[in-house]
Amino acid sequence: MTNKSVLLLLLVFLFSIKGNAQEVLHLDQAQPAGNGSIQELDWLAGYWIGTGLGGDCEELWLPPMDNSMIGTFRFIMEGELIFSEYMHMIEEDGRLSLKIKHFNRDLTAWEEKEDWTVFKFIKTEGQTAYFSGITFHRAGDELMIRLAMTNEGKKSTEEFRLKRKDL
Repeated sequence: MTNKSVLLLLLVFLFSIKGNAQEVLHLDQAQPAGNGSIQELDWLAGYWIGTGLGGDCEELWLPPMDNSMIGTFRFIMEGELIFSEYMHMIEEDGRLSLKIKHFNRDLTAWEEKEDWTVFKFIKTEGQTAYFSGITFHRAGDELMIRLAMTNEGKKSTEEFRLKRKDL
């Protein structure tokens, strides 16, 4: 292998590392959600189970209807429900967003009654949907979710690996 070939392979490798580091994209607070159609995300519909956050996860997405998709998520550790989420992916005026409400085991909400945790849509590429702070990627019967998190000032990316299951 020539030096030029080695250099080219090294550059491809470095760009692929840089691309992987940016798999969770972000918008500035003032930037609006991107344009998109809820129909572009119909591949997300289904029942998914797997791991994330050091425990077991289940996620269910209903097919698109009336410009929205509804989903639920639950996190279980050592057989015990820790928290759940109600998710609403919605298209309003041609812009998409993902709204999530979190609930403790006893159904007390993390967010105030009128508040949601909101992820603004950025773009889709095939079966990958980028929202500001979270990315969904489907490959066959596998769903990878990458979530940007900040805990005590430290930024990290949590990865959820799920497989499609029949109900």
